[in-house]
Amino acid sequence: MTTVDAVVVGAGPNGLVAANALADAGWDVLVLEAQDTYGGAVRSAEVAAPGYETDLFSAFYPLAAGSPVIRGLHLEDHGLSWSRAPDALAHVLDDGRAAVLRERAVDTAAGLEEFAPGDGDAWLELVAGWDRVRDPLLDALFSPLPAAGPVLRLLRRLGAAGTLDLARLAVLPVRRLADESFRGEGGGLLLTGNAMHADVPPDAAGSGVFGWLLAMLGQDVGFPVPTGGAGRLPDALVSRLRARGGDVVTGARVDRIHVARGRAVGVSTADGRHVRARHAVVADVSAPALYLDLVGPDALPPRLVRDLDRFQWDHPTVKVSWALDRSIPWTAPGARSAGTVHLGVDRAGFVDVAAALSRGVVPARPFLVLGQMTTSDPSRSPAGTESAWAYTHVPHGVRWTREAVTEEVRRVEDTVERAAPGFADAVVGRFVQTPADLEAADANLAGGAINGGTSAVHQELFLRPTPGLGRPETPVASLYLASASAHPGGGVHGACGWNAARAALAAAGPRGALRRALVRTAWARLLRDP
Repeated sequence: MTTVDAVVVGAGPNGLVAANALADAGWDVLVLEAQDTYGGAVRSAEVAAPGYETDLFSAFYPLAAGSPVIRGLHLEDHGLSWSRAPDALAHVLDDGRAAVLRERAVDTAAGLEEFAPGDGDAWLELVAGWDRVRDPLLDALFSPLPAAGPVLRLLRRLGAAGTLDLARLAVLPVRRLADESFRGEGGGLLLTGNAMHADVPPDAAGSGVFGWLLAMLGQDVGFPVPTGGAGRLPDALVSRLRARGGDVVTGARVDRIHVARGRAVGVSTADGRHVRARHAVVADVSAPALYLDLVGPDALPPRLVRDLDRFQWDHPTVKVSWALDRSIPWTAPGARSAGTVHLGVDRAGFVDVAAALSRGVVPARPFLVLGQMTTSDPSRSPAGTESAWAYTHVPHGVRWTREAVTEEVRRVEDTVERAAPGFADAVVGRFVQTPADLEAADANLAGGAINGGTSAVHQELFLRPTPGLGRPETPVASLYLASASAHPGGGVHGACGWNAARAALAAAGPRGALRRALVRTAWARLLRDP
């Protein structure tokens, strides 16, 4: 049996961030990863064609660039560098127009002015509001609840009127936000397309803040990519961890977290390995997998088990990656220099897509998020070519037969062809990932869901992953949830892992006994049956 201070289950970015934070405190840390390679949903490989580097899951990282957690790790000292396309994002319409999120806010504004007079000033007003709240807001978003310090700094900066405006934004549907902010279609395309990266419908409460946050981050830090491929990010995290004495073991699937007298004491793996944890077990796995599979219902309060029955996954994803022998021949000039391209729908089409998904129907005209990776990072494929991908959300419950996959790939490629006639002739390699493929490559992507659970308001903050504390501590002492199922949710920002590590360190510190007692009492009251 191996004994360490902490064992981390899962070597995705959150797990690796947690391991680094614990190692920085001098803890002996071991990370166990089920897959044969680390990185979780941040990996890359040559799969579409030789010489074309494909990001297998996530690809653009504005949240990482804006995250104080990631910045504070100084991963540039371990080989990570960032690359950016000339423009962050474009939303193209079939008629050749495009709303473009350019490097400078004044240039973005100038483009939006072409959609309607006054929309450029409206964009600059949004950017000014973002600049006013950026630092305390990001600190508040990425801190464990109740985040009292960052929230107080934010409130002091905003004042009473500004606080009310921000509170309203937090629940505003993105379509309403766009209608209130812009007269033309361009600004609404940028906001709504970014909101659709989550699974919240454009007419639903909370979608506005997602669209605003991602659009403002894109204007602020761009949509950067790791130079050389997404896998360079976990490479740097693992290098940093090993430099501090921690280790990562791949091909080691944890199948049980051992609990004794209400406390997590270690794990065992499918191949018979046993690891004892002196202080903490940190789990970078989905909430249902942690509680129902690794711990087991018998070791949990009955109310928590019932709450998990209501846990809602986000929409599944289908992703198609291509090797292209030339740049994508966009009709809209603004798309040619953008790293990320949104396409397939106009503002009304967003509603049609959301309605189809809510009915369990595959959208006839899908909304695509497309990445031009060589445009963002010239090292991704030979000069004059393009490594690209597109993903789209699909409903749960679809049986992805060969015929169904072929039809969905046709819909995706027809969507690109409408906006870029001649695209099909440029394809020299293709790699398709269905929801089942995504889950097979990373169990956290259950059913092809990429966000660790819905981002809808009923499963956010203290309601994430179930009604409770909204913190990484679980009802099992010394067990911490560090995945995207925990607050603040999906995206490569490292906060879920960082918060879990800090909670574990605090519980083992000088006031640890008091903290543990407070957490135990809070959970007991919250999970008490009425």
